[in-house]
Amino acid sequence: MSENTNNRNDEIDLLDLFRRMGRGIANMSRAIGRGILISIVFMLRNWLPLGLSIIIGVGLSYLMKFSSEPFYTSNMVLRNNAAPIADVMIYVNRLHTYCEEDNREALSEALSMKPDLINNILDISAHWIIDRNRDGIPDYTDFKDKHDVYDTINIMMRDRFDIRVKIKSSQELTTLKNGLLSYINSDSLFQHRNRLRLKHDRELLARFDYDILQLDSLQKVKYFEETRNWQPRDGGQMIFLQEQKTQLVYPDIHSLYGSKQSLDSEIELYNDIVTVLSDFSIPARRENGGLYYGKKFIPLFFFGTFLILILIHNRNKIKEIFEKY
Repeated sequence: MSENTNNRNDEIDLLDLFRRMGRGIANMSRAIGRGILISIVFMLRNWLPLGLSIIIGVGLSYLMKFSSEPFYTSNMVLRNNAAPIADVMIYVNRLHTYCEEDNREALSEALSMKPDLINNILDISAHWIIDRNRDGIPDYTDFKDKHDVYDTINIMMRDRFDIRVKIKSSQELTTLKNGLLSYINSDSLFQHRNRLRLKHDRELLARFDYDILQLDSLQKVKYFEETRNWQPRDGGQMIFLQEQKTQLVYPDIHSLYGSKQSLDSEIELYNDIVTVLSDFSIPARRENGGLYYGKKFIPLFFFGTFLILILIHNRNKIKEIFEKY
């Protein structure tokens, strides 16, 4: 009896808990809905000052557009061939630090560019390229550096990365590209790793050639050994006394040829530390147009005005609270 009573009490407690959770969720939903409704009504009643705040935000955005110096952005995708990609990206992001610190002398020395061209550069930064669903296809670039490193579904690609440049004029992109490639390829550690990579690839290529030659010789030997096992039968026909296995060599030879061709392409096409997969493109329009500033100023003025109107509308209640406490 006591056990049954305890079980009923547990069931009642659980039911009571679920009822309270349901009431809490319902109350919260009603409160959110009521708050949204009150906000909509409040904005409709104060449409004139809120509309003026939007107009002011738009006007200030266009004023900033015409009064500020234009800048442009462009991207280049590099394939990483030798060093670990994180090391190469950290090395490139030194240039980002130089730009933030306005260290024009160090930037000019690193890129081997004249000071007047360096003044055209506002920023240089390296970013991860993200592969969604691990299908080996690049999907987007993490320009905001917000990708979760513990995400095992959407991963950071390890064979390529993106370099974004922010410049005042788009006429010197070719010179900037050459300077970036020279900067990366001039690192002694990266050079050493690349030489070792190419050396190992050539050694492996020579081994492939040797193995293909050996398999080809083995194929010929097996062919002659198996043909000796064919004996004539009455009527001049041949009978086969041993199972023919010569064809089993062909898949191995074809597999080696495929690996050899892949390695040939790696040596010929990707013989530098990095390889350009997608070059800088000349931007069609400036980055800091009216929309660029509008995203900042319009919400700022709108919500600022909205907050001020709420304070004015509830000024008596706020005054009572101040006087009380």
